[in-house]
Amino acid sequence: MALSSRRQKTDNAYYWPGFVDAMATLLLVIIFLLSIFMLAQFMLAREITGQDSVLSQLKSQISELTELLSLEKSARANADVTLAALTDKLKLAQGDNERLLDILETEGDKTSSTDKALDALRAKLQGEKDVSSEALARVELLNQQISALRRQIATLNEVLEASESRDKDSRTQIVDLGRRLNAALAQRIQELARFRSEFFGRLRKIMSQRSDIRVVGDRFVFQSEVLFPKGDSVINPLGSEELEKLASAIKELEKEIPEDINWVLRVDGHTDVDPINTPQFQSNWELSSARAIAVVKLLIEQGIPPNRLVAAGFGEFQPIDEGDSDQAKSRNRRIELKLTER
Repeated sequence: MALSSRRQKTDNAYYWPGFVDAMATLLLVIIFLLSIFMLAQFMLAREITGQDSVLSQLKSQISELTELLSLEKSARANADVTLAALTDKLKLAQGDNERLLDILETEGDKTSSTDKALDALRAKLQGEKDVSSEALARVELLNQQISALRRQIATLNEVLEASESRDKDSRTQIVDLGRRLNAALAQRIQELARFRSEFFGRLRKIMSQRSDIRVVGDRFVFQSEVLFPKGDSVINPLGSEELEKLASAIKELEKEIPEDINWVLRVDGHTDVDPINTPQFQSNWELSSARAIAVVKLLIEQGIPPNRLVAAGFGEFQPIDEGDSDQAKSRNRRIELKLTER
């Protein structure tokens, strides 16, 4: 009966890490998807902001040209009024001239004073004609300027329409790129999760069945006592043996992970809440960091590429047991290994 109970507990122990791995993988997938969605939204917002800036500039230019066109139209209207007035004067002068000619025809010869008056009227008529010609030239110049402005406005409208079309195409491309990027990242997350599961499975087989080496979520956890003496960062012989097994599993897994998956093994050092102040370690930060670095150095000596390793120290600030008992402190003194993507 004792043997049966022990087997049942062992089976449950194997099922529980698998369930935790599955839940942690699902959580990582959701987090990565949310991150990529936010990145795609940020890129889309930046692209739209650039397009809006161009549109704003074009609209500002159109507004300026519209104001200029309004001014030119006002000037043309004034010129038209002036031309109408001059035309009226010209008609009056022509009428006066015709009347004078009639008088000359009916009265015969005129005195010298009448000839002088007629010459004055003719000179005045010529002056009015010159003024009318100048007004017509100004009106023609205004017409040419208005035509040029209309051509510029038509060109700007074409540029604006082309910009709006490009903006619409860019939005479509960004949405399509976001979908493809999400799909690619989801595939990479699934692949990395599969390799992580295989990695932990191998570690369970090759590591000694000790209660102080276990799987917690997506991390493989060594209690510090397995690797280090209390308050020290020098790995003991037993810890070296366990880490050599770990290095063998990493090298086997490295051959199977595709090169386009940028994976790293993160080594995190943690301590308990008891303060330390020695010549070598003035705080738990230094102790936890030194222990993580010591593990990384040993793995490098065993042939693990340095670019696949990350060392981090967390001191006493990331406990897994909030209690203050000796057992809780022992659980918090640990080295955690996590296979993740850089």
